[in-house]
Amino acid sequence: MNVGELVAIDVHTHAEISSQGKASLEEDLHDASSAYFKVEGNRKPTLQETATYYRERQMAAVIFTVDAQSATGTEPVPNEEVAQAAAANPDVLIPFASLDPHRGKAAVKQARRLVEEHGVKGFKFHPSLQGFFPNDRLAYGLYEVIEETGTIALFHTGQTGIGANVPGGGGIRLKYSNPLCVDDVAADFPHLKIILAHPSFPWQDEALAVATHKPGVHIDLSGWSPKYFPPQLVQYANTLLKDKVLFGSDYPVLTPDRWLADFAKLPIKDEVKPKILKENAARLLGLTSA
Repeated sequence: MNVGELVAIDVHTHAEISSQGKASLEEDLHDASSAYFKVEGNRKPTLQETATYYRERQMAAVIFTVDAQSATGTEPVPNEEVAQAAAANPDVLIPFASLDPHRGKAAVKQARRLVEEHGVKGFKFHPSLQGFFPNDRLAYGLYEVIEETGTIALFHTGQTGIGANVPGGGGIRLKYSNPLCVDDVAADFPHLKIILAHPSFPWQDEALAVATHKPGVHIDLSGWSPKYFPPQLVQYANTLLKDKVLFGSDYPVLTPDRWLADFAKLPIKDEVKPKILKENAARLLGLTSA
């Protein structure tokens, strides 16, 4: 990967469909999230189509599935497929994995194998979809492996479009994604690299507090059009957190084209924009020296 030639690094993209054509979400949840985000274009790109999409834009993308099989009954896109696609497109794709914490020791063993044998650079957790609090000890074995291997733990925080407007929210509970739960994780694993994904509505101030207090905690800006960012998030991105805020889109539900067009209208300092769009992610991912 030639970081110098990249326009941006998107730290939050989803593998929506497997090589066998199986979607990673049940149809009702998939359709509801598409409506929530007003998705335009291809909602289920293949891994290769995603690589081509980002290559055309001179961007790199962190890509992952979400393993919430215990809670949803739906198999995720295999982590190995994601890693293989990244290995075939190393100029644009950076592989993360996702493991259901409810799988216990089996997930811990798989995490180590995914790092050592498949080059996975991080792990995505979606507490609301997976049905666990991040500070629940059931996930601590996974965090131990992630910290030991120097990879990254990325946590969905705040409200989710998955289950929105489905009766009962599709059974998905928002309480699990309060970023204060991740504060416990950051305290118990002081060398763990953490990303709080999304503007964390309704807990934005909590996310900012955690990220300013814990050195290893970062924030990605995915899942929201920048025109809806709360003012305190913009203020902190410009100042105290200018080295810890990361560009993320949530592709394919929100495209980088749409995100970047709205980001250009924010009052972000000229010297801060390259940090958010590329430099902070490159450093965190180990693509450039500290």
